Amino acid sequence: MTDRRHSALLFRLAVRPVGCSQQDILDELRRVILDGALPPGTAVPVGEVADAFGVSHIPVREALKTLTGEGLIQHRRNFGYSVAQLTASELAEMYIVRQTLESAALAAAVDRADDAERHALRDINTQLETALAEGDPQNYHRQSRHFHLGLARPSRMLRLLHMLEYAWNITEPVQLMVHVEQSQRALLHQDHRVMLEAFLDRDTERLLSVSALHHQRLNAVVSTLPAHSGLVADEA
Repeated sequence: MTDRRHSALLFRLAVRPVGCSQQDILDELRRVILDGALPPGTAVPVGEVADAFGVSHIPVREALKTLTGEGLIQHRRNFGYSVAQLTASELAEMYIVRQTLESAALAAAVDRADDAERHALRDINTQLETALAEGDPQNYHRQSRHFHLGLARPSRMLRLLHMLEYAWNITEPVQLMVHVEQSQRALLHQDHRVMLEAFLDRDTERLLSVSALHHQRLNAVVSTLPAHSGLVADEA
């Protein structure tokens, strides 16, 4: 199992064996994790990553320390580094954090959004529709993130948006939309449609109401993740 996971990491990395900086390594490791290419608990072998990038262990360790601070990587003594794995209760908590921050941003975003931002949301919704119709859960998950952050970003509340993106990042290795039934995705997408309509109509009350319902559905999905799937860690 360990060898397979190591190979999964190395296969996903887009490496440039010459002239890689610590920032390059950090950016590439972060990209792979946020893309959902590595499930929670996947080992990140320092030596193999260093060999892939053609660098010493030092810049790899420094990059992993940064990702640990971001909540994407965890380190256990005698076990090394791995993609962070939350317990079910921790994951549920992070979804509550996401909901709280997003709701705070939406009220301001409705009135501050410009035409370009509204147009961009329509485009993302079209991509969501396509991903749903094609049965592509990975792309649906990716576009769902763009949609939610696209709703919040016009708030111009930069510190809040930074915290919201941080909270999203912590939950990304689980790739929740990949692990729900197509019928559940369709139901969640109906929420997206109504949220978009309310946003475009500048109907803040309706937007917040549907957003709250949407997050209730998400929390219900989180609660059904199988305990022994590897997606969540055992409760302490």
